[in-house]
Amino acid sequence: MTTLFFSEYEETEPGVPLVIFGAGGLGREVLLLIQQLNAVHPSWDVRGFYDDQAPATPTVAGLPYLGSSADLNATSEPLAVAVAVGSPVGRAAVVSRLTSSQLSFPVLVHPAVALGSQQRITLGQGSIVQQGCLLTCDITLGRFVLLNLGCTVGHDAVLEDFASLMPHANVSGGAHLGAGCYLGTNATVIQGVRIGENTILGAGAVAVRDLPANITAVGVPAKSIKKVNA
Repeated sequence: MTTLFFSEYEETEPGVPLVIFGAGGLGREVLLLIQQLNAVHPSWDVRGFYDDQAPATPTVAGLPYLGSSADLNATSEPLAVAVAVGSPVGRAAVVSRLTSSQLSFPVLVHPAVALGSQQRITLGQGSIVQQGCLLTCDITLGRFVLLNLGCTVGHDAVLEDFASLMPHANVSGGAHLGAGCYLGTNATVIQGVRIGENTILGAGAVAVRDLPANITAVGVPAKSIKKVNA
């Protein structure tokens, strides 16, 4: 785990080559995030998109489609990679395929999101924090965590590797999300509640008590409706 503070983003050398894995809608949103970062401090030279499913057109948002994960692994130069895959399972599968030692996975945080040393926030490699997110203090985000637009994370919360929060999801203080958890749009985890690994909390659902691993839960209060294949 790497602890990063907002001021450290200004230390990135300009023109670092970066590619986005994921040529869909989230990939275009991550491109916008990188462009917003570059507008504050030019750091990233975005080369284009990779995806194991080729897009319908040779370009995405004005940038070229460059190939599959196998093509990316064959790179002869160091490349930073932003993995723009919304599903925790899908994102973990992509990361497992990107094995070249030339590849690195930077933390990307929107420039308007407060991230200072006084907040004591730990972020793992490859994590992405989008515009409008609010993180308070003493928070731990694991590797390749995704916070989509407008999410909130309270004090002492822990989000393990590959957790995904969709727009306006809320994690209250002291909550703990296991690896690969997925919170749908406007889902909420109440203070101190633990969510087991790979569990899906549906859009608008509110978890008021602990939920086990490998289920889908919906409603207010959230209740299990089915098992998820681990």
